[in-house]
Amino acid sequence: MSFFEKIKEGLSKTRAQLQTQIEWIVKGKTLDDAAFDAIEEAVILADVGIQTAEYLVSAVKDRWKLGQVKTEADLKQAMSAEIEKLLLPCEVPLITDKEKPYVILMLGVNGVGKTTTIAKLARLFQEDRKKILFGACDTFRAAAVEQLEVWAGRLGVDVIKHKDGSDPAAVAYDATLAAKARGIDILLLDTAGRLHTKVNLMEEMKKIKRVVQKEMATAPHETVLVVDATNGQNAIIQAQAFHDALTLTGIVVTKLDGTAKGGFLLPIAHTLKLPIRFVGVGEKMDDLIPFRAKEFATAMFE
Repeated sequence: MSFFEKIKEGLSKTRAQLQTQIEWIVKGKTLDDAAFDAIEEAVILADVGIQTAEYLVSAVKDRWKLGQVKTEADLKQAMSAEIEKLLLPCEVPLITDKEKPYVILMLGVNGVGKTTTIAKLARLFQEDRKKILFGACDTFRAAAVEQLEVWAGRLGVDVIKHKDGSDPAAVAYDATLAAKARGIDILLLDTAGRLHTKVNLMEEMKKIKRVVQKEMATAPHETVLVVDATNGQNAIIQAQAFHDALTLTGIVVTKLDGTAKGGFLLPIAHTLKLPIRFVGVGEKMDDLIPFRAKEFATAMFE
């Protein structure tokens, strides 16, 4: 499938909910202030959030006042255009050629699909003929290293690891040393899937960043948070907490195909303005795709 077909399929539940609500509001009726209030409620229900929903619907309402929105089709087209405008600054491709090794620190709470995402990213990089190394910095969760090693075995990637319970920062340091010594192009550091509310665990992630920087001053070059689309507004709270503590450089969204809450990406773009690097639209290895604002916005109403 093309990118648009994948993103359209991934957003099918979100689109179905949103379109059903909007069609019920405007079908055979004249657009007025009350209709726009109801549309705003429908947008909020797609997990867009109050602030962002107000922003979007206000922009569409301005078009209506100018006589540009008269029909249901006009309304959907205007919504799509405003969503694209909101998302476009977050469409920033991940460029890994600036440093060697290019160190990517992967973050995310338990259950978001972080380790699987690491494997999918590695496959994408391998297609670009990059030499990959994994650093197993999640030394606390049972079987975390083993899970990473299973993926590494399938991909033909080496893993730098320590024994269970070791200092994650020490693993990150050794992985950075190894990456430099072996001529690795991209080092992917897997970390513990900690709850964003635990301050001491955020400090652990900060320590990893500091230790890596001792060996390579510009690293990590990317600090990426993996969020689960099915978490909706909770994913936004996670992103804000991680960004405040660790200064994120990008977001990867997983499980977009399993939720009607795909609108949660909009407040991330609106309030955090973070690059959305990739979106996951299925379980297959090739279902992690680069984020594109126009296709995403169109797929919400297509």
